[in-house]
Amino acid sequence: MVQVEAASSTSGQIRLTRHSSFYWRVTLDIPPLNIFGPQSLPQLNEIVTALETDEEVRVVVFDSAVDGFFLTHYDFLAKPEDTTDLPPGPTGLQQLPDMLVRLSRAPVVSIAAIRGRATGVGSELALASDMRFASREKAILSQWEVGAGLVPGGGPMARLPRLIGRGRALEVLLGADDIPGDLAELYGYVNRALPDAELDAFVDALATRIASFDKQAIAETKRLVNIASLPPDAEIAPEWDAFLTSVARPAARARIKTLMERGFHRPGDVETRLGYHVGQIGH
Repeated sequence: MVQVEAASSTSGQIRLTRHSSFYWRVTLDIPPLNIFGPQSLPQLNEIVTALETDEEVRVVVFDSAVDGFFLTHYDFLAKPEDTTDLPPGPTGLQQLPDMLVRLSRAPVVSIAAIRGRATGVGSELALASDMRFASREKAILSQWEVGAGLVPGGGPMARLPRLIGRGRALEVLLGADDIPGDLAELYGYVNRALPDAELDAFVDALATRIASFDKQAIAETKRLVNIASLPPDAEIAPEWDAFLTSVARPAARARIKTLMERGFHRPGDVETRLGYHVGQIGH
């Protein structure tokens, strides 16, 4: 097994491990909470570019090295200009939605192995992946943003209704609550929820199986499924703009401030039960 690390930040890294030339794993390791911020964007971009351009890779699995967290929300302690000043990506979209769109379109099968919280950006990365498998006991998916006065920015309004239907998508997005693995499976938010002890072996077996197939057949089949199922960029673009606009609104700032005072961005109950806590802000 050959391991290659993407550029790391002071607070953590997104590690790329090549199990073989055909099967890669991307491990999210940004302790203590796997918060995604502008420092993570070049790391993810490097990996997505490699997936687009490598002639041999056929499958990539996203997983986490941080206990309790697959990938959480965007970094609200980062300077806004560290995000807003970044140039658009190759699709013309801003960098985070650009990379998620490119991941969905890459000629590689992407699988999210969700153990812990997939909150905000984590949910959006999972939705941009081709398949999602969750720990029945430990996975939590959440689009929490509306509860904090925000608009989600990474494409869930375009992707979720296609995946789980309009009513359930609105329940997830507007309810802003935590969705455990078994309910996520029932709704179709994930492909399957498996017993936690079986998740890794199942995902590894599926990834290894697909990696043994012909790359051209995989890529062409995925391309045709994409035509029938992926949202156009015109539906993705407004979400990031709406997110940035919402961050500046007084209502959102007040709610984020309240969350910060209660322990947001720090290990503890707010991050562990974010769905519960955003539901308490207005009471």
